[in-house]
Amino acid sequence: MTLLLRKIKEIRNYLRNIRCQNNSIVGFVPTMGYLHQGHIELIRRSKMQNDLTIVSIYVNPLQFGAGEDFERYPRDLERDLSICEEEGVDIVFAPLDEEMYPEKPLINIEIQGLSNILEGEFRPSHFSGVCTVVLKLFNIILPDRAYFGEKDYQQLKIVERLVKDLNIPLEIIPVPTVRDEDGLALSSRNTYLKPEERESALSLYRSFLLAEKLIKSGDRDAKLIKEAIREFIMKHPHIKKIDYVEVTDPDLRPVEEVKEGDRILLAVWVGNTRLIDNWRIGDANL
Repeated sequence: MTLLLRKIKEIRNYLRNIRCQNNSIVGFVPTMGYLHQGHIELIRRSKMQNDLTIVSIYVNPLQFGAGEDFERYPRDLERDLSICEEEGVDIVFAPLDEEMYPEKPLINIEIQGLSNILEGEFRPSHFSGVCTVVLKLFNIILPDRAYFGEKDYQQLKIVERLVKDLNIPLEIIPVPTVRDEDGLALSSRNTYLKPEERESALSLYRSFLLAEKLIKSGDRDAKLIKEAIREFIMKHPHIKKIDYVEVTDPDLRPVEEVKEGDRILLAVWVGNTRLIDNWRIGDANL
């Protein structure tokens, strides 16, 4: 049975006792809730690799900027607990805001060169908020492994660097993006999309397949690939604007000539919903 804990002191005491008794290896899946199949893949990977699996459910206000969707971000704790129970999660940690932030944090965490590009350019305080809550959760739970989806690739690379630079004693496990059968990357924000907008949102995935075809035919110029992606996506109805399309190496450094293993990253407004996605070049079976 999944145990729900909401206080930092409670989960620390519980884990201290478990570790003393069993020396359990702990896997941790941090989420903002409204769980979907992508989260379930993270949970299942943790279940395979650890003695104990903990899922956090917390919509972190620090990573939302002014005018963003903090208030309307989908929340359903009862539904999430049911999914965790079904997947055999040992503990769900679902703190309230006053538990996580009894005072406004004075610390500001910035991963130079990574947190101010791409998403960071359009959401300036986002990654500082992500790093703050992730670091707090790591310090509260002290996991041996933590699981992050490649869907939020920039976030993954920033968390990896945070752990490396601060010598945090845990392993970050990346898990590939989970997509619907039609290719749309799973995201809690997909619930905002109207049916006709969802159809247009498929242009993101299909633009990756277009890029793969161009690259396979010999087009390696990153600038031309990005232009082709932009042109393709903007042809679809309900696409309001594109914040960015970039091609980088695996460490998020922009490239001029595309090669296998590089990443395409983009952020697109479909109606009033902002979607992000990314693609590892060479992953398409064309």
